[in-house]
Amino acid sequence: MSSTQDPDFSSTSADASLTTPTQASSLAKGDHILIQNQPCKIVSKATSAPGKHGHAKISFVALSLLNSKKYTDICPAHHIVQVPIVTRKEYLIIDITTEGFLSLFDIHNPEITKDDIRAPGLETEVGQRLSKLWEKATEGGDGDVWVVVLGTMGTEVMDAVKEGVKE
Repeated sequence: MSSTQDPDFSSTSADASLTTPTQASSLAKGDHILIQNQPCKIVSKATSAPGKHGHAKISFVALSLLNSKKYTDICPAHHIVQVPIVTRKEYLIIDITTEGFLSLFDIHNPEITKDDIRAPGLETEVGQRLSKLWEKATEGGDGDVWVVVLGTMGTEVMDAVKEGVKE
């Protein structure tokens, strides 16, 4: 009844390492959580007292990391929720294309440029700040423009922008 072949562990499902299970009560404001398959950052958390026959419940309000939409979830405090694995990396902007994509330089890997991150629209605070800093830098300003890129669930998005001084 035993097989002589070794099991094949070379492939797994696509969602295998995109999230980690965590108890809902251990999460706090500013942490990440997966709500309706959207990686989100918690902006508020409220805990209700346990009822006569029930458990304490936690209400989460969170903003999607991918599209900034608001999501809510209520679950028992002892419930296991999924937390997305989020990476954070800073890049120097080389250029912004007419199509709205950022050309980015990684100082830790100078051989490769990144050209697949879309700049946020001007309707967002980050987009307005990016536009202002980029205009200042390209008009002979004395600073570089850096962006923070978050990677999660197989997608990367620009999260923040900051000004740096040329060396």
